[in-house]
Amino acid sequence: MRLRFSSPIILILLLLTGCGSYDFKVNERVVFTPKPLFTDFEIADTALNDCIKQAIVDNKITSAAQLSVLNCSHAGISSLAGIETFTGLSQLKLSSNQFADLSHLVPLSSLEDLYLDNNEIIIPTPLYDLMSLQLVDLSGNSSLHCPTSSALLRVEEVRLPRHCG
Repeated sequence: MRLRFSSPIILILLLLTGCGSYDFKVNERVVFTPKPLFTDFEIADTALNDCIKQAIVDNKITSAAQLSVLNCSHAGISSLAGIETFTGLSQLKLSSNQFADLSHLVPLSSLEDLYLDNNEIIIPTPLYDLMSLQLVDLSGNSSLHCPTSSALLRVEEVRLPRHCG
């Protein structure tokens, strides 16, 4: 048995998949409206705010939990306040910025890979509560209070500054 598709059905399917960010109308009646991009967050640090906004646009994020990967390296970030909104983050790259306070990362219980190299981190203890961490990079934080050998025991790969050797 052969299946036959009529041209209008194929055309409608192509239009729906290619126009994911537009209302789709048939006979002036809206039959599909995409969800709006997520905007319900406040980030005081302009650099972090801009980075998150760009990730939301690039990945068509419609809820905070949908954002799973964020790369804000070399962005000039001095505060992480507000990042706790994005509880779905599993990979976070914040290399080469200027922040020290890690307390805003504690609610991010899904974090698996965390790149914090070359910042101004001194106290790493908020990381001890992140049970899903598999990789954490703290290298290049010259004033870091080195964690004890048992503090990040469950983490598969830990990169520390030279003075923690």
